[in-house]
Amino acid sequence: MIGRAAALVLGAALLAGCGTVQTPAQALRGWVRDSGFAGAVTTLRTDARDVANVLREPNPAAGRLRLVCAVLLVDAQTANASLPTTDDQVSHLLATAYGDLGAAAHLGYGARGSVERTRALRELERGVATMAEAQAAVAAVVG
Repeated sequence: MIGRAAALVLGAALLAGCGTVQTPAQALRGWVRDSGFAGAVTTLRTDARDVANVLREPNPAAGRLRLVCAVLLVDAQTANASLPTTDDQVSHLLATAYGDLGAAAHLGYGARGSVERTRALRELERGVATMAEAQAAVAAVVG
């Protein structure tokens, strides 16, 4: 009888340790750490700046434009692969931002004139702005 009671107490203690509950802030903080979010944002901002600089040139070299756009696309796709987050709003904002950055990369890659480069710049600016909004949402949850 004592052995059975001891086994029940030990089993309950083990199960209690398995069911740790995280707050939304703790869960998102873990995702930020595990996904490398800060590094991804820094990389994407640098990529976006590089693409914008080339898009703003009067006659950018096609190879150079394609290179910076390809780098942005790969980095946006890599960041997108870390989704979803533990927060629906942050996931939505980041998916939108990464999608806009990817669209800007596609538009820029094939841009043949100033009109197409301007469209790519608008998409790029939208992606960077949405990424900033997502960062603010992360900060609001994480504290």
